[in-house]
Amino acid sequence: MKRPLRAIAAAGLLAAGSLVAVALGGTASADTQICEQFGSTVIQNRYVVQNNRWGTAAQQCINVTSTGFEITTQNGSNPTNGAPTAYPSVFFGCHYTNCSPGTNLPIQVSQISSATSSISYKYVSGAIYNASYDIWLDPTPKKDGVNQMEIMIWLNRQGPIQPIGSPVGTTTVVGRTWEVWRGSNGSNNVISYVAPSPITSMNFSVLDFINDVKNRGAITSSWYLTSIQAGFEPWQGGAGLGVTSFSASVNGGGSTTPPTTPPPTNPPTGSGCAVKYTPNSWNNGFTADVTITNRGSSTINGWNLTYNLPAGQQVTNAWNTTVTQSGSAVSARNVGFNGSIAPGGTANFGYQGTLSGAYSSPTSFSLNGVACSRA
Repeated sequence: MKRPLRAIAAAGLLAAGSLVAVALGGTASADTQICEQFGSTVIQNRYVVQNNRWGTAAQQCINVTSTGFEITTQNGSNPTNGAPTAYPSVFFGCHYTNCSPGTNLPIQVSQISSATSSISYKYVSGAIYNASYDIWLDPTPKKDGVNQMEIMIWLNRQGPIQPIGSPVGTTTVVGRTWEVWRGSNGSNNVISYVAPSPITSMNFSVLDFINDVKNRGAITSSWYLTSIQAGFEPWQGGAGLGVTSFSASVNGGGSTTPPTTPPPTNPPTGSGCAVKYTPNSWNNGFTADVTITNRGSSTINGWNLTYNLPAGQQVTNAWNTTVTQSGSAVSARNVGFNGSIAPGGTANFGYQGTLSGAYSSPTSFSLNGVACSRA
């Protein structure tokens, strides 16, 4: 989780003698040192660089150049099973009311014709950190506060740290293989893409990751891209880590067609349908893997699985489906790539939720209005 940028007086944060060279909203024309907790500056009259020391009271300083930044002091140390000390980063877009100069974000995903970015990192040994590229999205054109969806691209992971949530498989995006994690930090949903080995530089389409998240049913084209950011999350150490270059460009001119109502669905025929529901629960949460089998004699084109969750269960994020919940009633619809289920075929989706009280599973399911048996 990344805490907000706030205009806090340096004298109230740092001991006498600490160096704070720039106020919020300033522009770095030469190397600029920032030690203020949430201090920031502008580079290239286009991007914002932020110190963003949100997870520790210990001092952190960054040296901002014309193309990026380097951590020069990082005295914080947090346990590796908890949150990092900070997220020093450079960003394009809007982050807690601080918008980069001339940005066209937030912009609706359906309106984006292209979104490209490049990044180069400098790594050090002996520290525990990740090199993270963040893509933030929200159902509204939000410029302040926490967005509902965070896409995290882990280009380097050093030490016994892991993304929020749990692994859900692997995928290929921008020509590379990534381990995919899904979860929630309590404020927003997170989908993380973890590189199997360190990546020092990458030129890529931001839309490729956004489209993968969309295909998992986590967002729709009506959501808004609000910011893209690149930096580091240090847990222990980190002096010498740097973003040596960063660029981002988002262009409009995409589809102007508004989101459509989901197409009509046809009910299962013949022997109907079966549902296999595989849960995994812990003291205050759970996940569920759901498999729908078409036992009918014709293809199901578009599906909507409805059922009731027991009291105390609330879905927080889902994959391969679009889930809506009203009270205990749940509706799980197909996403674009898995809407057809041939006779004898299956469709699979899953979700994560919060739990209050003892866990129990749903007892009955209906697919497109027809009751399904339990597999």
